[in-house]
Amino acid sequence: MSTMTNWWIIAGVAVVVELFTGTFYLLMVALGLVAGGVAAWLGLPLTGQLIASALVGGGAVLAMYLKRRQQPGDPPASANRSINLDIDAVVQIDQWQPDGTSQIRYRGAQWTAVLRPGMPARAGAHRVAELAGSQLIVEPLAPTAAPEAAT
Repeated sequence: MSTMTNWWIIAGVAVVVELFTGTFYLLMVALGLVAGGVAAWLGLPLTGQLIASALVGGGAVLAMYLKRRQQPGDPPASANRSINLDIDAVVQIDQWQPDGTSQIRYRGAQWTAVLRPGMPARAGAHRVAELAGSQLIVEPLAPTAAPEAAT
């Protein structure tokens, strides 16, 4: 079997393993293995093939790592709307206690609402920003602007 065929077989095995594990990084390594196969097809010696494979595969893994590091991560489960459907629900708060809590009725049960730090304590509509056990962490909704009269 030729060296080029070996590169292609190893790259195929890496892609199959990636399909079973779901790691995108292994696909980048397979890309490096393909580069080694192309280098063999071009007639480079084994050293050149290894260097091409390492540069392309390592560069692709590094690029993917840096790209993923720049993207914001998912919010914690307590504040993730995809996991907890109470997030972004609107609740009515009539009054706040001196300790920064309020007892409200929500979904047919009594809940303790806690104001998110740094938010003003005022009565009115609030958005559920997060759940902490049996406490709703809320923040006030921005007051809606009154429509301007036509002149």
